[in-house]
Amino acid sequence: MHPSHLPKARRQLLRHLEDPGAPIRKKTGPDNQAGLDRLASHVRAAEMYWVAADMAALAVSSGAQLAAARWATADRPAPCGLLWWDGGIGSVDFQSTPLPVDGVMWGPAPDETCSVSWLVDRRRLAEAAAVTGRELVLEGVPPLVPMWSVLLPVTADPVSMADLPAEAPTVAVGALAAAWLLMQQPMLIDRTQQRADGPTRRAHARDGLPDPEVTVVDLRRQYVPQDQDPDANEGEGRRYRHRWVVSGHWRNQACGPELSERRQTWIPSYVKGPEGAPLLSTERVNVWRR
Repeated sequence: MHPSHLPKARRQLLRHLEDPGAPIRKKTGPDNQAGLDRLASHVRAAEMYWVAADMAALAVSSGAQLAAARWATADRPAPCGLLWWDGGIGSVDFQSTPLPVDGVMWGPAPDETCSVSWLVDRRRLAEAAAVTGRELVLEGVPPLVPMWSVLLPVTADPVSMADLPAEAPTVAVGALAAAWLLMQQPMLIDRTQQRADGPTRRAHARDGLPDPEVTVVDLRRQYVPQDQDPDANEGEGRRYRHRWVVSGHWRNQACGPELSERRQTWIPSYVKGPEGAPLLSTERVNVWRR
């Protein structure tokens, strides 16, 4: 999906959720109608993000290294959001069927929780169903298909990934938490604004709505291992005879007023050691390019 098409897809999903005769409403029991109402409110208020494939890959890789994360409003790029992964972030098992994860919705929920809903591209959902031999009726199904939701605790301290609800898919949850953190590092990512396509803009104008925009999130071209040591001023008196590559990793970085707060910050790969010293050949350098 192109970034300019995301506002139209969101509009179609919202209409689907608000239609009492839509399949998602008719096939969902009365106990879950409130959840669909909440999802519709999130879709209506969501800021839209389109994450490029290399950024998505970094979110998956770095998310696997996160031991804990916070899900409070202050930790999100927006209180309500719709994020689309270019190319998806892999598959998860849903009712014994592997389904692709293409997008995610989030927003506030009762009892001090954050509601996170996983989305699948309609075409990719049909392909996944065909592989399992299941027949899938796509008539009336929106291009973004919400498959399942999970409520994540909102706390002051990070919550261990191991303590999240069992129905939370590990890879997808880790990638989302990592994406939120990475999007707060302006030196690491580029943000650009993409307008919706012409028909969608005109439809919004007819309804008296503002011109929808999508925030495109991508890695900066400078995201390559750097021949410098971020800790060069630390540990004076140490003497190294070689240089080596330090892999990308999370650091609990001081931030906020008078550096009184802590935030997980991704440290890209870099080369550590004295300038001119031989580089240990046993190390591997991972280079990310667009």
